[in-house]
Amino acid sequence: MIVAVIPARGGSKRIPKKNIKEFFGKPIISYSIRAAIDSQLFDKVIVSTDCENIAQVAIKYGAEVPFMRPKELSGDFLGTHEVVGHALQWLEDFGDALDYACCIYATAPMIQGSDLIKGYDLIKTEKWKAVIAATKYSYPLFRSFKKIT
Repeated sequence: MIVAVIPARGGSKRIPKKNIKEFFGKPIISYSIRAAIDSQLFDKVIVSTDCENIAQVAIKYGAEVPFMRPKELSGDFLGTHEVVGHALQWLEDFGDALDYACCIYATAPMIQGSDLIKGYDLIKTEKWKAVIAATKYSYPLFRSFKKIT
């Protein structure tokens, strides 16, 4: 099975309710959900959230919310790795045999299904353990990395 996991915590401090804020007339999370569905890659598109409002919006736009994220996985300083790992473990615990997993951020309105397909095409070559999207930008440097060829 191939699954997309969209982490969407409800407790954003800088932009309250950012995952469901309107962006060009739709909740911002809806763009990530739509890209995942449109790609036709995924057997499941799930949203990992601790917020009932986000869960309702996610379901409205076609995602599944099979569990509410535990409070201990909803803090300000918790990484994506732990949140996605929890979601994947939950799926496996309930009988889903996973082949590939894709993390799509809820606040990625420019993502396209074709981007996800390109990533899948790269990962299935088995030359890579992970694939991430990246682009050139000028700042802030502390959020960058260097490509080593």
